[in-house]
Amino acid sequence: MPLSPQERRLRAQAAAHASHINRTGREATAAARAAALDKFEALVDPTGELPPVERARRARHARSEYFLQLSLKSARVRRARRGGDYSEGLTR
Repeated sequence: MPLSPQERRLRAQAAAHASHINRTGREATAAARAAALDKFEALVDPTGELPPVERARRARHARSEYFLQLSLKSARVRRARRGGDYSEGLTR
């Protein structure tokens, strides 16, 4: 018998609490965060020729740029949903 949406939500909440019994949220997401940083390091230094410190510096900038672009896209979508109000000062 399939679970109702409420039962699925309760099951997911219980699983989330269970996953935090023996580790912090930061520990639980460490592998995913490392993989994301590896993605940006590969983007800025695909051949692996840069010194590690410079690769990490550039990867941090690539990550910041990526998330700022997402933020800009989100702001544009919100503005479009409001009917194109330019009062926020964002330009195309």
